[in-house]
Amino acid sequence: MPDDRRVGPARQTEALGKYVLSSPWNKMCGTIPSGHWPFQYAAEEVSAGRPGSETVLAMLSELLFVEAVRRYAEALPDGQTGWLAGLREPYVARALALLHRDITRRWTVDDLGREVGLSRSALADRFIRLIGVPPMHYLASWRMQVATEKLRNTSASLAQVAEMVGYDSEAAFSRAFKKAFGAAPATWRRSSS
Repeated sequence: MPDDRRVGPARQTEALGKYVLSSPWNKMCGTIPSGHWPFQYAAEEVSAGRPGSETVLAMLSELLFVEAVRRYAEALPDGQTGWLAGLREPYVARALALLHRDITRRWTVDDLGREVGLSRSALADRFIRLIGVPPMHYLASWRMQVATEKLRNTSASLAQVAEMVGYDSEAAFSRAFKKAFGAAPATWRRSSS
């Protein structure tokens, strides 16, 4: 029986356990028997209240989120485009993983195709069909997204941010950033804080 004296995170943990075991999760993740490991484990963590339970439940919620995203991506209709649709196609998924893993590498479509085991043209065609843009355009956009996060959440200099996202010079980074966002990185940083 839950201890009614628990407050704050302990109560939130109990609520999470009840939510995880509730039918909306079963509907979203498919029919899951009540004794299925993640849900049984979550319930045990909630009821035991052991040290580290909150961390375990946080990690379990991440696992369940990833599984929900996987199932959503798998259920996308044919012809759907976008990042999640790209994850369903093995070659495009590997290309996305490489681009995200090594954002600073001087990628070419030839290099990317070689890494995933497709010709440059076959990879580019699949990438455009599923993601909606060529691989190098996607990489440029991803670099800019990462750059905005670094500008917003770190005190790194513009030169450091440029290097973190794969630009050889602050000037090249600034030109690309201004083209993408209509403002220089320093101006954007000041206005976003």
